[in-house]
Amino acid sequence: MAVSAELLAQRVAARLIDIMVQAVDINALLQLVDLNALVKRVDVNTPLKQMDVNAPLKQVDLNALLKQVDLNALVKQIDINELIEQVDVDAVLDRVDVNDVVARIDMERLVGQTDLGAIIARSTGGIATEALDAMRGRAVGLDRRIDRWVTRLLRRKDQGPLAPRALLGLEAQS
Repeated sequence: MAVSAELLAQRVAARLIDIMVQAVDINALLQLVDLNALVKRVDVNTPLKQMDVNAPLKQVDLNALLKQVDLNALVKQIDINELIEQVDVDAVLDRVDVNDVVARIDMERLVGQTDLGAIIARSTGGIATEALDAMRGRAVGLDRRIDRWVTRLLRRKDQGPLAPRALLGLEAQS
């Protein structure tokens, strides 16, 4: 009978403790705690090696905590321009292997997409036009010299027109 009375007392005590814990308002209880007084009671002379301040952190499941973070909301708060201003572009470019970048270029594809004919025509067309203009200018100068020599040889007093008669009419019209 003594064993059963002791067992009954243990069950009653456990039930009473459970009822009391459920009845306590934890928030109200925590408001009664004076944190400043609690901090003052901490023994600052205790070496940090003996205090395990990381013990509560070791119990935190960081992966579960990070799963609750809304990364999109965080990224929206980032000022990209301010972030880019802090980047040292020269340092980034110093790390780039230009030879490696050039080696990755598909030259055949690049040449295939380039209209080389038009580029060559433009560049050679400009050169050819300049050469033709220079030759025409020299021919006009040579023609004038020959005209002066002929005028001297034939001892003409009238030097004649500076251009063919057909072209003189066009100059007068414009």
